[in-house]
Amino acid sequence: MKSKKNIVFLGMMGSGKSSIGKIVSKELKLDFYDIDNIIEKHLKMKISEIFSKKGENFFRNLEEKITIKSLESSNGVISLGGGGFINEKIKREVITNNFSFWLNWSNATLLNRIKNSHKRPIAFCSSDKELVELIEKRKKIYSDADFEINCNKLSKNEIVKKI
Repeated sequence: MKSKKNIVFLGMMGSGKSSIGKIVSKELKLDFYDIDNIIEKHLKMKISEIFSKKGENFFRNLEEKITIKSLESSNGVISLGGGGFINEKIKREVITNNFSFWLNWSNATLLNRIKNSHKRPIAFCSSDKELVELIEKRKKIYSDADFEINCNKLSKNEIVKKI
């Protein structure tokens, strides 16, 4: 049986995947990989630019290729983009060969963190109602992670200790 390789963080945009991932990687002395940052460096464009200039389909196809390659070739801590786990191929690879942690927050906390963010292309063109619907839809998918961390009322350090 193949052993699991990476620690993978998933959750909504604004859930702290990158900041928690960096702390965990330092604690465990593992390399940290942020999929959105890798995509931005690869194209020399911000995620919002990629969405506006090349479209979401282009982004999602590139995200799949880069994420699968990172999951298969890395041995560290990986932060997925907010929509990465929705992709069946990525989800299957994460669940089968990696340890996955869902950083779960209340809808109100997530909404407060992501609305009006120009860094997050899906967020800045959505109403609060649409964002809550997106959060609820994605929570059903994220619930397939190996571990759910309820982050409400916890500090970063407390979240890291739970992990």
